Amino acid sequence: MALKLTIDGARILRPDGFSTDPLHVADGTIVEEAPGRKVDLTGRWVLPAMVDIHGDGFERHLAPRRGVMKDLRQGLYSADSELAANGITTAVFAQFYSWEGGMRSPAFTEKFLESLSGVKAQLASDIKVQLRFETTMLDDYPQIITLCDTFGIGYVVFNDHIPHDALSKGKRPPRLTGQALKSGRSPDAHLALLQQLHSNRDAVPEALHSLAAQLMQRDVQLGSHDDRTADARLWHHNIGARISEFPETREAAAQARALGDHIVLGAPNVVRGGSHSGNVAASDLIADGLCDALASDYHYPALRQAAFSLVDGGVCAFPAAWHLVSAGPAALLGLKDRGTLAPGKRADFIVLDPDTRRIEATIAAGKINYLSGVAAQQFISCDSP
Repeated sequence: MALKLTIDGARILRPDGFSTDPLHVADGTIVEEAPGRKVDLTGRWVLPAMVDIHGDGFERHLAPRRGVMKDLRQGLYSADSELAANGITTAVFAQFYSWEGGMRSPAFTEKFLESLSGVKAQLASDIKVQLRFETTMLDDYPQIITLCDTFGIGYVVFNDHIPHDALSKGKRPPRLTGQALKSGRSPDAHLALLQQLHSNRDAVPEALHSLAAQLMQRDVQLGSHDDRTADARLWHHNIGARISEFPETREAAAQARALGDHIVLGAPNVVRGGSHSGNVAASDLIADGLCDALASDYHYPALRQAAFSLVDGGVCAFPAAWHLVSAGPAALLGLKDRGTLAPGKRADFIVLDPDTRRIEATIAAGKINYLSGVAAQQFISCDSP
């Protein structure tokens, strides 16, 4: 049952900044007035709930150890709980469709999509799917269309993680043995597959252009992953991929901005203070206005932590930092009903202790997803008007 209440005493982040005016909630939305109970949250902040535009942290819930994937439903329930505890009410699960095998194989992808479809109505979070498609898999292009049609997938990102440089020089790629074991192949079989996919590279541009056109006809959003050059971003822009995920260089990010494309950066990069692989630092790009949204990438707590890191580092004020984890990603996904706390929007918000920066409550569409600490005491003990 959706809450009907008024939150009083808290600092509430509205579209125009912080306010101490009460927040009214009824029937799953934010309203002008509500006749429900009052909850005194003095000393707490109430913020728009976070929208995670790209995350694969759910993988560890589905398979806590390699090969342990008997019941994906239980893993999805667990991932849903972690999202709630981290203040995320809308999450895009970034599922690989890859030659890597294991949890990133085509067979697992279909199993995952079937499991998610079966439990989605039972989950408290609004979970969507992004397919991360390895573009050298030419034989699988029709299957991407089928999966989007069958499971209503609205977001596809193009990847190419084949170690082309090493293969072009006739070398064995780094980490070959580890990748082979993960995929369930022998090193020789894995190398043969990489060489085959490497040989497809010249046919990819024409095939990908056709695939992109078919996906856009279905209103599927398209993005590219790890753009490194301005030319790469321009090429992806021209086939309709208007979201640049985790550009590796300032050059690529600047090109995205010049083209009017959207830029998604990794929250863990912000928290660490730089890229683990030596690429451009996300905080530097944010300071220069080259970011529209932050993504959890592989660690859900990083969204909240990154927002505070940006403030602590003097990169931007808190409302601008929080925009990158709430209204910013919501806008990129076309979700006009969430991301800000204004009348008519979904009642998606969190309660946060500004001293500890700990999330004490997560509310999604007016329903409690997570409750702890002082906020829990106040919600439970609040009096009727």
